[in-house]
Amino acid sequence: MPGDAAEGSEEDEESGHSRSRDLLLLAGICLTALLLVNAFVARPFAVPSGSMENTLRPGDRLVANQLAYAFGGHPRRGDVVVFDGTGSFLRESAKPQGFWDGARSLAKDLGLAPAGDTVYVKRVVGVGGDRVTSTGPGAPITVNGVPVDETSYLAPGDDPSSVAFDVVVPAGELWVMGDHRSASRDSRDHLGEPGGGFVPEDKVIGRADWVVYPFSRWTDLDRPAAFAATAGTGGHGSKR
Repeated sequence: MPGDAAEGSEEDEESGHSRSRDLLLLAGICLTALLLVNAFVARPFAVPSGSMENTLRPGDRLVANQLAYAFGGHPRRGDVVVFDGTGSFLRESAKPQGFWDGARSLAKDLGLAPAGDTVYVKRVVGVGGDRVTSTGPGAPITVNGVPVDETSYLAPGDDPSSVAFDVVVPAGELWVMGDHRSASRDSRDHLGEPGGGFVPEDKVIGRADWVVYPFSRWTDLDRPAAFAATAGTGGHGSKR
């Protein structure tokens, strides 16, 4: 009957609206979950330069584990970390942060915008309390007097350091270096600056744990065995 047909049409229309609402709700839940993961758990980054070759190459996409140092954890010697270089590798901006600056910063934290040129990827060589030294070309880096064999990850043909230095890492800070030492602007390049080249631990965004793209380079970034020889040698690193 005509009345029955009209009622059926209304029911179909209501059912269609219900399905649309369910799909929108599901999409919203998925988007919220993705944003929360990006902000607090695992955050993707693109490698901008060759300073970490051959461990990381320009254009590699990595995932930083933001829970690696949560709940009292600290970076360890040999970790590859992603950090904000503002205040250590870059000077703090004297300009007050406006609304749009804050919005861009939030978008970066949520993974909705590129990290920008204030974010770096380097390897931790020394942690708070460590004495890190180099006598220059041809000599290994030493941590608390122990030579570190870095041949497993240094770029082929690179010296551990082409410049000599002798530093003691302050508590709560890190000494970081790129694996492609001859092409890396790292802690060594900032020795004479107010921060002394050290990166505060609270500027670390996360530990780089995985390369996820290109798929041919999909791999875990395990901590190398090179630093095992430094265990128990002093500094805060022996307690982590």
